[in-house]
Amino acid sequence: MAAEGELAATSSLSTTRVFKKASPNGKITTYLGRRDFIDYGSNIDPVDGVVLIDPEYLKDRKVYANILAAFRYGREDLDVLGLTFRKDLFGTTVQVYPPVSENERPLTQLQTRLMKKLGSNAYPFYFEIPQDAPSSVTLQPAPEETGKVTHVLLSKPCGVDYELKTYVGDTDQEKAHKRNSVRLAIRKLTYAADESAPQPRAEVSKDFVMSSGKLRAEASLDKEKYYHGENISVNLTIDNNSGKKVRKVHISVIQVSDIILFNKASYKCVVAEMESE
Repeated sequence: MAAEGELAATSSLSTTRVFKKASPNGKITTYLGRRDFIDYGSNIDPVDGVVLIDPEYLKDRKVYANILAAFRYGREDLDVLGLTFRKDLFGTTVQVYPPVSENERPLTQLQTRLMKKLGSNAYPFYFEIPQDAPSSVTLQPAPEETGKVTHVLLSKPCGVDYELKTYVGDTDQEKAHKRNSVRLAIRKLTYAADESAPQPRAEVSKDFVMSSGKLRAEASLDKEKYYHGENISVNLTIDNNSGKKVRKVHISVIQVSDIILFNKASYKCVVAEMESE
C-alpha cells in the first residue's frame, strides 16, 4: 500500500504497471495505467483509470474526476488580490460515484483488471482530451538565472501542464479539500514520427580587419529530429585562412519559445552546452 500522498508504481497486475496515489485521509485512491498520453495526430490516448472509495466515509457525497490544462507564467506566491500568473486552457469534470448512466461506456482492459482486483468499491473514469488541446511543455530557465518569461521572475520552470484531480464533494463546483482529494500530474505528448529529412546545415564566415583571409565554419547535424535522451551529434568543419588562431569551440543547444499572452514575446534558454580547446 502506498504511503499517503506518495505516488507508487506496482506490478501486482501481472506485468501491467499501475500508478497509485491515495488522499491524505486514505478514503479515496486513484489508479492510472500511465501518466503520459500520446497525441498521434489522428487520435489521442484516452485518460482511463479507477477510483477506490470508502462508501461509509462518503455518505451522501459524490466523487468527481477532473482534468485541467493550464499555462503558468509566474510564481504561485505572486498570486494575490485575484491576480494570477496562470491561465486555464482546458478543463472537464465527470462524476465517478455514484455512477451516472450517460457517462457509462465499455471498460478498458486496464479498468477491467483493476476493478476485478479491487472489488465492488472501485469505480472507473474516462476522459477524451480534445484534439486542439495543447501539449505539455516546460520552459527551462537558464542555469545562471531564476528564469524570466514576460518579465516575471519564476521560482520554477513555467509552461503548459496537465493535472488529474479526484475529489469528494456535494457538487462538481465545490472546492476540493486537500484531505480527501488526489492530484496527479500527467502529460499530453505529441508523437513525432521518425521521417527522413535533409540534414540541418549552417555556415558562417568572418573577416578580420588586421588580417587577410577568412575564417569559415560549417556545422551540420546527422538528422533533423531528436527524442528525449538521445545524443545530438554535431559535425563541425573549420576552414581558417586568416592569421588568427582558433582557441576554443563552444557549442550550445538553445530552446526557443514564442509566448503569446498580452503581447508576443520570445524566450530563449541554453539547455545544454559544451566547450572544447
